[in-house]
Amino acid sequence: MRPADSAIAPALECRRLTKTYPGGRIVLDALDFALGAGEFVAIMGDSGVGKSTLLNLIAGLDTADSGDVLIDGASISTLSDDAATRLRRQKLGFVFQAFHVLPHLTLYQNVAVPLLLNGMPPAPARAMLAAVGLDGRDGDMPRQLSGGELQRVAIARALVHRPRLLLADEPTGNLDPQTAHEVLELLRAETKATQAATVMVTHSEAAAAFADRVVILSDGALHAATLAR
Repeated sequence: MRPADSAIAPALECRRLTKTYPGGRIVLDALDFALGAGEFVAIMGDSGVGKSTLLNLIAGLDTADSGDVLIDGASISTLSDDAATRLRRQKLGFVFQAFHVLPHLTLYQNVAVPLLLNGMPPAPARAMLAAVGLDGRDGDMPRQLSGGELQRVAIARALVHRPRLLLADEPTGNLDPQTAHEVLELLRAETKATQAATVMVTHSEAAAAFADRVVILSDGALHAATLAR
């Protein structure tokens, strides 16, 4: 895929990324991909083609056979385990299908977690809750929320420390269509507001339609796609 058109280094670059599964099947074949600040890209493809593998490589949770991943100009492959952990903590945000909201913490405490892990004051968590439509719910517990509200908390938590890169893995897979639409509108709006580069893996064409561009992962490479709007 083409690099993001910018004089500034892209938030994410994948350079000649290659990954082979046990048994010799090539999942990623010298894949190139770049993403600029504030850009929202959806990755689609059949089950088993390597979408989650690509996300794990970008996040530094898996290792490529060859090639490199750069986040905000930093090469993951050159970092120690401690340095890679710090980079994920500071530069990345994650949104998952299963929410992963901590049930024993209030909404405010959940959203404040990335700030505290980065040694930052927790106060912005309150404004971030308001930004995702949960103003005044700081002291509520996750058990009091609907699925859509829980995903809003997850988005707030992922973006509160203003990461350079947001990774979303099937973020609306557990939501009904109307709630999914609302969550995707929010995800897109907050991506633009915080200027986080966002990669969303999804099986849903309806979800992918919210992205700035859509790519299909097949035969180890990413191919531009055009969806009916």
